[in-house]
Amino acid sequence: QVQLVESGGGLVQAGGSLRLSCAASGSIGIIGDMGWYRQTLGKQRELVASITRSGSTNYGDFVKGRFTISRDNAKNTVYLQMSSVRPEDTAVYFCQGRHIVASRDYWGQGTQVTVSS
Repeated sequence: QVQLVESGGGLVQAGGSLRLSCAASGSIGIIGDMGWYRQTLGKQRELVASITRSGSTNYGDFVKGRFTISRDNAKNTVYLQMSSVRPEDTAVYFCQGRHIVASRDYWGQGTQVTVSS
């Protein structure tokens, strides 16, 4: 079993910055693509950013240019650097990792990010 644990969420002022971390542990094997998704009440979970093991990235249009995803394969950790945050960024942010051998996705429990105006 693979466990993903997010950290770094909290309250931040509009225009400020926040850094989220997600560490994988357990029977990790090979984790391929990893990503950050977010979800607010009444909305479907949406992609924030994703990154391959080799470092290729993809971003949702609503955050591109403000957020940066990165990963440290040696630490089995993926990060989301959030800058110039807006109140509409308020959501629960979930970490996702693809186990390429088992061909399934693992998800963290989520961390709350609240942006005050």
